[in-house]
Amino acid sequence: MKKHLILFLTLFCMVTGFGQKLSKNKKAIIQSVENHKEELIKISDSIWALAELAFEEKESSRILADYAEKNGLKVTRGVADIPTAFTATYGSGKPVISILGEFDALPGISQQATPEKNPLKEGAAGHGCGHNMFGTSSLGAAIAIKELMEAGKIKGTVKFLGTPAEEKYFAKVWMVKAGLWDDVDVNVSWHPSAGIEADVQSGLSLVDFIVEFYGQAAHASADPWNGRSASDALELYTTGINYYREHILPTSRIHYHIQDGGQVVNVVPDYAKLWVRVRDPKRSKMLPTYERVKAMAEGAAIMANVDYKISLVSGIYETLVNRAGGEIMQANLELLGPITYTEEEQAFGKAIQKATGKPEVGMDSNIYPLKETEKNPGGGSTDVGDVSWNVPNINLGVTVAPKGTPWHSWAVVACGGMSIGHKGMVYAAKAMGMTMLDLFENPKMVEKVKEEFKTRKGNEVYEPMIDGPPPLNGK
Repeated sequence: MKKHLILFLTLFCMVTGFGQKLSKNKKAIIQSVENHKEELIKISDSIWALAELAFEEKESSRILADYAEKNGLKVTRGVADIPTAFTATYGSGKPVISILGEFDALPGISQQATPEKNPLKEGAAGHGCGHNMFGTSSLGAAIAIKELMEAGKIKGTVKFLGTPAEEKYFAKVWMVKAGLWDDVDVNVSWHPSAGIEADVQSGLSLVDFIVEFYGQAAHASADPWNGRSASDALELYTTGINYYREHILPTSRIHYHIQDGGQVVNVVPDYAKLWVRVRDPKRSKMLPTYERVKAMAEGAAIMANVDYKISLVSGIYETLVNRAGGEIMQANLELLGPITYTEEEQAFGKAIQKATGKPEVGMDSNIYPLKETEKNPGGGSTDVGDVSWNVPNINLGVTVAPKGTPWHSWAVVACGGMSIGHKGMVYAAKAMGMTMLDLFENPKMVEKVKEEFKTRKGNEVYEPMIDGPPPLNGK
């Protein structure tokens, strides 16, 4: 019986990491993040309050780049012809480990750090995806690695990439095309979440495009026969899309947003515009749907006797999963253990859940095991996918909001501006820093991650879905 108990405890410790000792270098990573903790929280809160939208993140980008520079990293601003994109590097030689940092907000979800809906400024933007914490945490991890390099404990190059406009235009696609990951061995990333897990699930590929219709204006009552209505074409087009939904793959999605359907009621509108998005877990299956939806625009234009134009905004790949990297991250999560929450934080989480109609169970402090299957990509999309098709990517999710919280909503904004979000941000910095350290210290780990990347990518040739420069003017 005693032997069985000893065996059980041994296996338990091996699987969970419980009882394992932190190395001196991993303790140094944790201590570095703790040393910078108050400053990182201040930076995150500043970006949270700024809530700048895609390609408009001038102050958010500057704050992060300035702090990187202050801490001895070499900063290059305005990379890939994007004013708010930047790199911050330290060290030399191999391996080159990069880490991503996002910082753009979402429109219309401004919110105070309270568990009841209460905007800071009505109609303004808010960080409903936690990107104020995303970029800040990743920079904290990069600085921790830099300090170990500076102390002569590890060798190689750490590369922080400030990546704007993830929510709308997917700036990483232009950054990939500019070659910013060409010298990188492994990339590390994270995303704010409602639980702690080494993320080995993919996302959805997608393509965004604009459809514009051009007709002939006329008086809507006096001589409508002289008009050719662009809004008629728009309505015919969206009707076609909605009928087509029945005949697409169950995994696919089509969304649209009408941006201009005419200005006044007594004029036959000569112009109409809508933004269209097509998604699927596999880019190869998304592309035929995209071609069909584009063709439907021509049909709508013919029926309404108007002209039309289609403009590609951008498109992104699904994320290429790397389980070898996920296992490295998972081991470090087990070493760190769960996040602990105060009674006040649990009460805040339950209040958020009550306000959004979710079970009032509070904050989730579990560390979830590595998922055994990759058949649940979820509903989200990210331009991290394009990075992952060019370099092996290790991804992490960390709790910054209570279980069941609607994402891209005021509720996430509220949590990101107070201690629940702060704790998740600090935790993520430690977990990513420790994982990066493993890669710097263990060349065999790097090779294993790279080998899986090559196997999974196979013969696929990456083709960025962009046409021209990034739409910095929003068009």
